[in-house]
Amino acid sequence: MRHKICLRKSKKTCNLLDEIIKHKFCKMSESVLKEKSFLYAIKIIRIYQYLTETQREFVLSKQLLRSGTSVGAMVRESKNSESIADFQHKLGIAQKECDESLYWLELLRKTDYISELEFIGLNSDAEELLKMIRSSILTSKSNNKQ
Repeated sequence: MRHKICLRKSKKTCNLLDEIIKHKFCKMSESVLKEKSFLYAIKIIRIYQYLTETQREFVLSKQLLRSGTSVGAMVRESKNSESIADFQHKLGIAQKECDESLYWLELLRKTDYISELEFIGLNSDAEELLKMIRSSILTSKSNNKQ
């Protein structure tokens, strides 16, 4: 399809068309990612409230709050990226923040601030998000090579 369109258009127009096609291809999976990362942030806020009000734990919970809510913020920022490279960079930051939140969750579990049940739920959400983010980055990179 690209070749038929590009035969009649300039190179700049072809690159613009490629960008539009890539954006539309990733749009559906991004909206799922956006929704899931937003719901994850809400769960992180709730566990933060529990940790600070009930468990009186402030240091680890604050780190979890920052990294856990940052995932959704970076996913949302990626939707307004200025280029494919910027999109990949923002999702890369979201990936790092998601992995960091997994670290804080593990620490909170191993120090008995959260129960095994709480840990399993949040950990599986974070693992799912991490896979989705990695997949979006890889898809974007492979689409960018074509």
